[in-house]
Amino acid sequence: MRSTRKCRMVLNPPNHRVFKPTGIPGHQLEVITLTIDEYEAIRLADYEGLDQLEASKRMGISRPTFTRLIEKARKNLASFIVESKALTIEGGNVHFKQDIAECTQCGTRIKVDFENRKTVCPECGSEAFISIAEQYGHGRCCRNRGGKSEQTPGCGRGRNK
Repeated sequence: MRSTRKCRMVLNPPNHRVFKPTGIPGHQLEVITLTIDEYEAIRLADYEGLDQLEASKRMGISRPTFTRLIEKARKNLASFIVESKALTIEGGNVHFKQDIAECTQCGTRIKVDFENRKTVCPECGSEAFISIAEQYGHGRCCRNRGGKSEQTPGCGRGRNK
């Protein structure tokens, strides 16, 4: 019997979900998927420059698990670049610590904590926002379990593959 995978902590959802080479219609490209936890591993290790131990602690996983995750992520990114594929970021067993809210009036994006959902746009004053994390499937599981704890089991499973 397979054990339940632990949610991997992700600071924020990715800003964009799909990337592709210019000049080639998307329907002509093979698609490679980078899971959200692979995205976070790349962000922590390669963008922020953290060592694997510190990065694994931030994600709430073991260092050996982080090593496997980052190796898979780097292989997927290399395939995307070298073989000119489309890249989609989705899936994974994740829980976002924060959200990015986008103003529906002017498009401004701001970081918000899940605890404090009352948001006013600093650009136009609107209170009409959409949640980027919810577009990745976050929120459905938390609403069912109270959603107050970062350790809530099942977070982010709305888009699991």
